[in-house]
Amino acid sequence: MRYPAYAFVVLAILLGVSCRQFTGGTGDQDQQSATNSSALRTSESDDMAGYAKVNGPRPMQFPQDHGAHPDYRVEWWYFTGNLATAQGRPFGFELTFFRFAMAPSQTPRASDWATRQMWVANFAISDIKPERFHFFKRSQRGALGLAGAQIEPVRIWLDNWELRAQSADSLFPARLQAEHGDAGIDLRLTSEKPLVLQGEAGYSRKSTDPANASYYYSYTRLRAQGTLTVDGETYQVSGPAWMDREWSTSALAENQVGWDWISLQLDDGRDLMLYRLRQRDGSAGPYSAGVLISKAGTPHDLTVEEFEMTPLRYWRSAATGVSYPVAWRVQVPSEQLDLKVEARMPNQELNLKMRYWEGAVTASGEDVSGVGYLELVGYGSQATGQSGAQADE
Repeated sequence: MRYPAYAFVVLAILLGVSCRQFTGGTGDQDQQSATNSSALRTSESDDMAGYAKVNGPRPMQFPQDHGAHPDYRVEWWYFTGNLATAQGRPFGFELTFFRFAMAPSQTPRASDWATRQMWVANFAISDIKPERFHFFKRSQRGALGLAGAQIEPVRIWLDNWELRAQSADSLFPARLQAEHGDAGIDLRLTSEKPLVLQGEAGYSRKSTDPANASYYYSYTRLRAQGTLTVDGETYQVSGPAWMDREWSTSALAENQVGWDWISLQLDDGRDLMLYRLRQRDGSAGPYSAGVLISKAGTPHDLTVEEFEMTPLRYWRSAATGVSYPVAWRVQVPSEQLDLKVEARMPNQELNLKMRYWEGAVTASGEDVSGVGYLELVGYGSQATGQSGAQADE
């Protein structure tokens, strides 16, 4: 994704995570986990020595790159989607798998539990009509088959949450499953467009330091069909989904406090991804970027000068007191796009060790509309730049 949410979220989460399983219901109330932007940045004392670095473009290899890259500090497989029943009841979902290297090399040990890899997964369902948000989190050691990644066929799993390719020849079609208590998904994913290499042939740079970057690719238009369970009721659902895939070692630069990321699937067949790497003054940093994918699947990269993201309205969380911009004006003048992007429901905050907002959105313009996902990270005690936007709901 951008060097967005997942790397920094998982880095911050795992600063305080032990090797046990975590689950959250509709609110993990760890009030000692207040958002702290300094936790998202790499300080001079952070020891990155020994980890693999992202230093520039390199050939992507598939299916190998669908699997794990254990010498890098962090990577993730990220899925979101907007689903609906045949009667039109809407839902959103997110399921993300993270792998985190706790050390650059493995110390020899006789124990079967020995590993330097930690796995974390976040799962959320947005039940939009009653405006109920359910989120869950798990973590496991990368040992004894509890969590891991394999190729041919591709399988990414943590406990019984998993992505499993249906053949050894390609990532899709694949089955995506997660369940916790009376909530779950069981979806078949097929790809309607080719894979997109983000940035420079998959090398996505985030700051002036060329190693502050990730290897990044996306499937921007997946078709999801299957079942979704919420509050013990199971529904047949279908709709568009999105996959982001990144791995890296570095983190935010000192002048970056967070990011705003939007993915949209428009009804004219185009897909749009934009991210703002927010600086201390609230402006978009020079390495903010995006991509517009044509109906035929051709990507067009966008620099920070080629788009604008302007917050229109904020929502304040009653649980944490944090305000998030949940409505935006998104403009891409070269593509004649001027969209209002709004949360499908305001409360889609994951109140975990590292709290952030991620949820389903709609997009509307003069002659185009769509759905997608919005991710907001780094909001909290620092100024959120609300000047000119509508007051909190």
